[in-house]
Amino acid sequence: VQLQASGGGLVQAGDSLRLSCVVSGRTFNAYGMGWFRQAPGKDREFLAVTTWSGSIKHYSDSVKGRFTISTDNAKNTVFLQMNSLSPEDTAIYYCGTAPSISTVAARYNYWGKGTLVTVSS
Repeated sequence: VQLQASGGGLVQAGDSLRLSCVVSGRTFNAYGMGWFRQAPGKDREFLAVTTWSGSIKHYSDSVKGRFTISTDNAKNTVFLQMNSLSPEDTAIYYCGTAPSISTVAARYNYWGKGTLVTVSS
């Protein structure tokens, strides 16, 4: 399974960004699709997870109401719409796949390389 995340960049506080993650290869084990982020000196932080059907979704409290995870099954792509960004959202954002719905990074067996999001004040 290969994952390619994109859509990061430099934005101002209050702006929005949409991240994309294209999944290819043997995707039948990719039941849970998750987004995490990692700021310098910090652990990888769970943000959101979804099934490909979108029937199950979970969000961290830190992004609930601001971020939305969605999928485009025809394009094997998972999105993360991020609104009302603040400097505290600055991090490298990663997408990953897991054989189940999980908020724990250690349970994800495939990761993309990450895309950098920088939010200026």
